[in-house]
Amino acid sequence: MDLIPAPAHVTLPERPGPGIALVDPVLDAGPGTSATVRWLRRELGAATGWDLPAREPGAPREPGRTVLVLTQGDTGLADRFGPEGHRLDVTGGEVRLDGAGPAGLFWAAQTLRQLLGPEAYRRAPLRPGRAWSLPEARIEDGPRFGWRGLMLDVARHFLPKDAVLRQIDLLAAHKLNVLHLHLTDDQGWRLHIERHPRLTEVGAWRPRSRRGHRASPLWNDTPHGGFYTHDDIREIVAYAAERHVRLVPEIDVPGHSQAAIAAYPHLGNTDLPAAAPVEVWDDWGVSPHVLAPTEEVLRFYEEVLEEVLELFPPEVSPFVHIGGDECPKDQWRESPAARARVAELGVGDEDGLQSWFIRHFDGWLAARGRRLIGWDEILEGGLADGAAVSSWRGYAGGVTAAEAGHDVVMCPEQHVYLDHRQDGGPEEPTPIGYVRTLEDVYRFEPVPPGLSPEATARILGAQANVWTEVMEDQRRVDYQVFPRLAAFAETVWSRLPAPEERDWKGFEARMTAHYPRLDALGVAYRPPGGPLPWQRRPGLLGRPLDGPPPVR
Repeated sequence: MDLIPAPAHVTLPERPGPGIALVDPVLDAGPGTSATVRWLRRELGAATGWDLPAREPGAPREPGRTVLVLTQGDTGLADRFGPEGHRLDVTGGEVRLDGAGPAGLFWAAQTLRQLLGPEAYRRAPLRPGRAWSLPEARIEDGPRFGWRGLMLDVARHFLPKDAVLRQIDLLAAHKLNVLHLHLTDDQGWRLHIERHPRLTEVGAWRPRSRRGHRASPLWNDTPHGGFYTHDDIREIVAYAAERHVRLVPEIDVPGHSQAAIAAYPHLGNTDLPAAAPVEVWDDWGVSPHVLAPTEEVLRFYEEVLEEVLELFPPEVSPFVHIGGDECPKDQWRESPAARARVAELGVGDEDGLQSWFIRHFDGWLAARGRRLIGWDEILEGGLADGAAVSSWRGYAGGVTAAEAGHDVVMCPEQHVYLDHRQDGGPEEPTPIGYVRTLEDVYRFEPVPPGLSPEATARILGAQANVWTEVMEDQRRVDYQVFPRLAAFAETVWSRLPAPEERDWKGFEARMTAHYPRLDALGVAYRPPGGPLPWQRRPGLLGRPLDGPPPVR
């Protein structure tokens, strides 16, 4: 079966037949299944033309008519696979979708859709009245990790609300369940904050953007920007919750903050001449402008986070990401006020100031029932109690954190940064970083060798990261993300052998069935043979790195 990600168990009849015809199906839906019922009627109903009416309780089965039975709460599945475990059973005139819980049932519906074929991903029937069928099979499945995510940078290049909703659908189609939204950076602030409106009035807009990597001499002089209103976020949250996708909002402190400082200059280190009023940054890289280590700045960001917590409820967003990465310390070293603050707080040095920021918000979030997560630089100066780590610079930060008893999400740039180029050829658009092919991503292993059993239990899962400096729109994001996200999905869902023992040829063969699904969904992925003419970016400089990526 050409399923992606590969399921744990597939049982086929001894003598496979032509399959089971699906004739004007009706739904026999048990308690707690309403979200999946809505999804089936909306998505499969649109593609197939089925009405999918509810079967009347106690009504006799209509001869020749298919029944789709939906249940959730199967304790046997929960014992074997956890809360996302599920079963799809196709026998006789009945199709059963059973879940250990609501999420498991929803993933069973994704398996059903894959088995129906690419036309099930269309928004209207291609051939009204066509016959639909399923192979007889029992598929039992559940994920290896509970955190299966994608980080989407909407700060460098803004993606409108509809593009975010579409990304949630694409995650769900691959049984991925976390969308980490990078909402703030030097180049833009993307979330409206009612108490501090200049964050979007000023901070959401930059005067121009460099075309290509920062070595490029080319500029796009059209102002760029955008932001999400509170209602946009409420819609995104509801949409994600319906599809069992958790959201991780990221508000970056204390670095990557030039857009915020441009909006409210008092947030910066104002005792330095170089801290004179600045604009939202129009270039890529890491700005030297960082937040001042003051109580006033803490109060400002607490007010920001109060609105973030209101918009992102705990059942959808138990974690809040506060960045903590790539914070240049030069301004703090040069600022008399910052040096005095180091002495006042007794934190030793500028690394201690960064840790002070992180520890403050760790306690603040914990007091409100949330958990802090940050990039692995939060290890510098001492890891905040209770904080979780996104290990991006390699495995090392995650190993250190896990061995110290902290939860970890593995996202090493050498393996799962999808902004890195997919091929070493000259036609790759704006090539960044090391070559990371589809096969390379398929061989990614979230748990490094040699980790103790206790530390291994601290690996929540993994996520692929997409930084959008050279991705100016949705189609460029599509090209960088797909098809590699399909390979990543299998590494975090399926229980695969060691990387060198994985069946790459088998996965490659299954991808031949998956590309038509992506076509039906309108995904502008990189074709196996290389970029199409419109996908190339001739003349735009990137920053390719040669050779194999270092293992850290």
